[in-house]
Amino acid sequence: MTLKDQIVRRIRQDGPISIASYMRDCLLHPTLGYYTSRAPFGAQGDFITAPEISQIFGEVIGLALAQAWISQGRPTPFTLAELGPGRGTLMADILRATRLVPGFHDAARLVLVEASPALRKVQAEILSPHAPTWSEQVEDLPERALFIVANEFFDALPVRQFLRAGTGWRERRVGEKGGDLVFGLGPAGPQPTLTHRLDDTAEGDLVETCPLAAEVTTILAERIAAHGGVALILDYGDWRSLGDTLQAVAAHETVDALDKPGQADLTAHVDFEVLANAARRAGCAHTRLTPQGVFLERLGITARAQALSKGLTGEALDQLVAAHRRLTHPDEMGNLFKTLGIFPAEGTPPPGLDP
Repeated sequence: MTLKDQIVRRIRQDGPISIASYMRDCLLHPTLGYYTSRAPFGAQGDFITAPEISQIFGEVIGLALAQAWISQGRPTPFTLAELGPGRGTLMADILRATRLVPGFHDAARLVLVEASPALRKVQAEILSPHAPTWSEQVEDLPERALFIVANEFFDALPVRQFLRAGTGWRERRVGEKGGDLVFGLGPAGPQPTLTHRLDDTAEGDLVETCPLAAEVTTILAERIAAHGGVALILDYGDWRSLGDTLQAVAAHETVDALDKPGQADLTAHVDFEVLANAARRAGCAHTRLTPQGVFLERLGITARAQALSKGLTGEALDQLVAAHRRLTHPDEMGNLFKTLGIFPAEGTPPPGLDP
């Protein structure tokens, strides 16, 4: 039985399901979920993330984390962690770039927050020299200083969608018609968590919510407030959610989100305002939301690319130039992706970001 068959059967028994419930099934079903049944990253997968584009992305981020660690007095030991580490490429680049930072590797305890058994195997191969340990959820992170990066993690958390209806909201749901999955709307009603959005939305506007994003950020910020550290969050999105941003990608192409459950990546834009508010409530400060291109340029990515280009010619040089452009240029990932930093309330923001 396919995952689509299982979802259709559940809807016939229990009624339409939320977008969030559908995303959870598609991405994390124990045997048929997108992330639990495959390794989707890279040119041979369904999409390419920034670390797969070029090593310079992870290298400058690694040095930023190391500088933040130094600025906070070199806490020892500390947790060096990543949320949703994919194939482990970003963390491998971070560790390579920081290997000459005195004391950093000796003090670091590497923890990867990863739910997928298939991806854990890949990560174990790439990062085996650094003795990683794994956690399935952020609650399991140790109670000590936390220096953590989350690149394209929050966009995969399940969202709910609501359409403005007068002073209430109608939830967009997934139903079934003739054996196919279809979108529909629930009845209008109040949504207390969206009361503040009545001021900046109009009839028929769609707003996405992601309760899990606030929960995850709260846990990270509580660790940082209590023990020190920083969190660097890089993802696509903006300060406040507005409009339908749910998308499905397979084989590097956009596909119908309801067509083949479990066989395509499902994501939605990140509402960074939610993350910032959660960090403040947990006792931390947060940086200004900064375009990824600006952040990387401040960290010296151009200088690093120029250093790597020495001695390169032909296709290798063209690939490096193209990678730098893709990561930083406003017409590519430079503006679409944003960066938010979380740090102790009385501390200084991580390198490359303004308070």
